[in-house]
Amino acid sequence: MLIELQPELDEVIQPLGHHAVEFFLAASLYHARKVSFASAAHLAGLSFEGFRYRLEEHFDKAYIIADESVLEDIETIDNIPS
Repeated sequence: MLIELQPELDEVIQPLGHHAVEFFLAASLYHARKVSFASAAHLAGLSFEGFRYRLEEHFDKAYIIADESVLEDIETIDNIPS
């Protein structure tokens, strides 16, 4: 699929580097929880670590952790016998 960017968007994307469109599209899909981290990295054409680095570079954090996961972990810890 060939995508033609609007000139204004192209001016913003170009300085962000090679394959910036693919990275930001994959990052958006990951942030929207439509694809896994590994799938997003693959879609962006990056290694796992490369994708993590770029997410931290542009979004200040790499991983999205669901609130439910954190609550489950807290409950698990609370239930560990002392």
